[in-house]
Amino acid sequence: MASLKGPGETQIHDGSNLRIAIVHARWNIQMVSALVAGARKSLLASGVREENIVVQDVPGSYELPFAVQRMYTSSQIESSNNPTGPISAVTDLLSSASLTDLTMPEPTASSPQNSSKSSTAPLATPFSAIIAIGVLIKGETMHFEYIADATSHGLMKVQLDLGVPVVFGLLTLLNEEQGRARAGMDGGHCHGEDWGRVAVELGVKRQVWAEGKFS
Repeated sequence: MASLKGPGETQIHDGSNLRIAIVHARWNIQMVSALVAGARKSLLASGVREENIVVQDVPGSYELPFAVQRMYTSSQIESSNNPTGPISAVTDLLSSASLTDLTMPEPTASSPQNSSKSSTAPLATPFSAIIAIGVLIKGETMHFEYIADATSHGLMKVQLDLGVPVVFGLLTLLNEEQGRARAGMDGGHCHGEDWGRVAVELGVKRQVWAEGKFS
């Protein structure tokens, strides 16, 4: 039976002007690593430059909200200390280029955005979006429920408080087989790829909204 789940029709956005962070837990690291790889794959395919993808890890999923909060704050400090960066990190307008056209052509194998090589320096702007990735598997105690609930609410609070998109890459599973399937480890679709595309879409739209525009 075909699954009806997913973000709908794939939208292609130009991520060449974005800086994206990925923060992931180390629990269930094989599945997490596959999900992180999927997210990176989508980011690169969307034009995000290799040097503008920052990856950090934390011990477990419970630590993700704090890590996301501090990573974004650190990127704001970095931006304010950068003499060539934006004057005010509060405005967080990450680009002086026109953002009216949100889409980009479908990438091909020869497209520049698929190359990890770049002669330009990495951006020193606040992160455009942050992807939080973790894998929780239900055990014999209430630990699973407490961690899943606290982490979910924590990530939502962080993105609303800071005004930066936080992509929810937390898998809450009943068993390891469910995680392997969703990480694409058994030949199926890797959900990390969806999270990468979501980060680019929200990062681009956030720039447009910051200019008081909607398209």
